[in-house]
Amino acid sequence: MSLDVLITVAATSFIQSIFGVGVLLFGTPLLLLNGHNFIEAVAILLPISLLINLSQIAKDLGRVDLDFYKSILVYTIPFVVIFLLAVTALTINIGIIVGILLLFVAAKDYYHKANKVIDLFVRYEKAYFSIMGIIHGLTNLGGSLLTAIVHTKGYDKRITRATVAASYATFATFQILTLLVSGYVVDFNFSAIGIYMILGMTIFVITEKIVYTDITTENYRRFFAVFLFVSGVLLCVKSI
Repeated sequence: MSLDVLITVAATSFIQSIFGVGVLLFGTPLLLLNGHNFIEAVAILLPISLLINLSQIAKDLGRVDLDFYKSILVYTIPFVVIFLLAVTALTINIGIIVGILLLFVAAKDYYHKANKVIDLFVRYEKAYFSIMGIIHGLTNLGGSLLTAIVHTKGYDKRITRATVAASYATFATFQILTLLVSGYVVDFNFSAIGIYMILGMTIFVITEKIVYTDITTENYRRFFAVFLFVSGVLLCVKSI
């Protein structure tokens, strides 16, 4: 069990408890910076991310946008699997591209030209979903593109989080299955993983009761835009 992992899990679980993503999106680069390799970081964070998402889905299952979710299954998941299998043989840094896109999405409600750029991206949804799968398989950053396109839909806060959580949980499920089927061996402590999962769920329960329930839909959309903006800035800075 590692202190840096505990801190990372606690901080990113708080974010994911509110927005449906965060454990993988922010946890992966943080663990990489602390000396963990990519596959090890994925193996540590995936169970925590999946557990939080399943809890969110259980609460709002009927609010998941099923048409959106079907597109995730058809156009995104195959690429997640294929490119996760290939990730050990490839080195790619596309964080700055994803970061810039997030900045445009965050600004779309306040800047007319940014709105035009985002409309251009989401107009070709099938291609967008496929690219999201490629990016998630290679870098674990697909959650940023997922939140970006969900933000453009104008859902209320419960539909937003439920749809993001269902999609992100599916990412995690297929990543776990891919790692198991591929036979990739990760050397980690199962008891430590159990502690990380308990910590993540504890953060989720506290955040759900104290923070999430008191956020109005209007404020949630504002917070979501701030979340996208901060994500974009961090990705750009990390990639420079």
